[in-house]
Amino acid sequence: MAGTYSQIYIQAVFAVKGRENLINASWENELFKYISGIITKKGQKSIIVNGMLDHVHVFIGLKPSMSVSDIIRDIKNNSSNFVNDNKFVNNKFSWQEGFGAFSYGQSQIKNVYDYIFNQKSHHQKRSFKQEYFALLKLFEIEFDEKYLFDWIE
Repeated sequence: MAGTYSQIYIQAVFAVKGRENLINASWENELFKYISGIITKKGQKSIIVNGMLDHVHVFIGLKPSMSVSDIIRDIKNNSSNFVNDNKFVNNKFSWQEGFGAFSYGQSQIKNVYDYIFNQKSHHQKRSFKQEYFALLKLFEIEFDEKYLFDWIE
């Protein structure tokens, strides 16, 4: 869109269906690079993609011509196919419905990048559930716990 200027930074978080620990260290980098490629091919800016065994964080510089829901839908659909086509898991791989999306300003990019980059060390101290609840509370997002992920204790 000519004459349109924007600065939109979104961190999105989504989980493996059933929060199963399926993202294996032996192929996680391939998955994260693939997700980054999806973002780039959609004309958006992939800042960082990282995650854990059961969830992924993506940090995107988003143009206003694409909605957050559309880019996350495309990431989840295409990356599920990538995992299944490469037979990285024994059963069918898929992501849970829904996601969390959080917006940031220019001055916060380095902190968000570092946070996502250091996912492994963060999760030595707190669970994904604790992390996700903390994000929802930090951004003052009202939620009903019964509609969140199917938490596996």
